[in-house]
Amino acid sequence: MEKQFDLIVIGTGAAGSPVAHKCRQAGWSVAIIDSQPFGGTCALRGCDPKKVLVGAAEAIDWTRRMQGKGVAASDARIDWPALMRFKRTFTDPVPENREKGYQDAGIAYFHGRARFVDKTKVRVGDDVLSGRFVHIAAGARPATLGLDGEKYLTTSDQFLDLDELPNRIDFVGGGYISFEFAHVAARAGAQVRILHRGARPLKRFDPDLVNNLVRATRDAGIDLHLNSSVKSIERRNAGSVLKVSTDQEKDSFETEMVVHGRPGAGY
Repeated sequence: MEKQFDLIVIGTGAAGSPVAHKCRQAGWSVAIIDSQPFGGTCALRGCDPKKVLVGAAEAIDWTRRMQGKGVAASDARIDWPALMRFKRTFTDPVPENREKGYQDAGIAYFHGRARFVDKTKVRVGDDVLSGRFVHIAAGARPATLGLDGEKYLTTSDQFLDLDELPNRIDFVGGGYISFEFAHVAARAGAQVRILHRGARPLKRFDPDLVNNLVRATRDAGIDLHLNSSVKSIERRNAGSVLKVSTDQEKDSFETEMVVHGRPGAGY
């Protein structure tokens, strides 16, 4: 049976949920759809959980920099499993709370992948939704890099849900995701490397600020390689060690995790 709405919203994140609520408040009939847990990237697997991890890393950084300046706690460290449990106290309630918010507002909600069958008609499972308008707020997925062994890449979503942090981590791409996660991982005790294919990371950002960040990154013990494009990733002897090879003839590295840090592509 076909269901009629004024507006169909695809995606329950920051670009979808406010639109659904605003239009519902204006008296429109609204449906919202998501194939993943309700809440979107920012609340569940992006901004908010990242801030929890960054907050812990900043506390460690401040403590270390204040040694001998009135702070004597020399054994400060990140307890990664405990930090992830704390993070989940923020993220775990979101889907249920978001669903209740839709229910209270009179917004029809659907779990499943939306597939267009016409310009303003969408199928979700056995339901067909027809709308005067469709608002697409589906977010992005990790870009395909075309690497041999691409299946061994860890996404940012997966990194933010790690129960244990590996001892050695490589990041592919010198974007803000790589730098943020690299600094967190380094302050949690991991050996970290960033591999960036260009001569300058974060090229859309202010050059002076980027230069300061590069210096701070290296001062934090993070191994930053510029003009180094990753070509392949392979697992060594079916174990936990990965070999990362670049376009620099002599540059290959062993690590335990390779994180995808390049910008994503739209769904």
